[in-house]
Amino acid sequence: MLLQPRKTKFAKTHKGRNRGMAAKGARICFGSYGIKALENGFITAKQIETIRVLLNRICGKTGNIWIRIFPDKPITRKPLGVRMGSGKGNVEYWAAPVKPGVILFEIDGVAENDIVKTANIVRDKLQIKVSLEKKRNVLYE
Repeated sequence: MLLQPRKTKFAKTHKGRNRGMAAKGARICFGSYGIKALENGFITAKQIETIRVLLNRICGKTGNIWIRIFPDKPITRKPLGVRMGSGKGNVEYWAAPVKPGVILFEIDGVAENDIVKTANIVRDKLQIKVSLEKKRNVLYE
């Protein structure tokens, strides 16, 4: 079950620029722990699915998981051995553009030592640097 949009207005998009810190999605809202991006980049739908399976295995029936990113950017590639020109390539996979500070996943209802072990595994499976964040008890900001 790889994530991808059901319908898009245009099949292929420009790469765009992914600069600056995250303005939205930078707070832990649902769970008590969050996996936070420390640098910008793309996270593919396969990587999100792999981490979802890993988190489900760790959390079991007691814990909850929230996926806070969605792969809505089509990444295109031209086939190997094709000459330059003749248009944009076909959609190879879907990716989620991520800025530093964005919370990627949230976890709740699991022991802290299990979450730390899982965060180390997640760190190895992503191509961007991530950190484990704990929710602060803030009454107002």
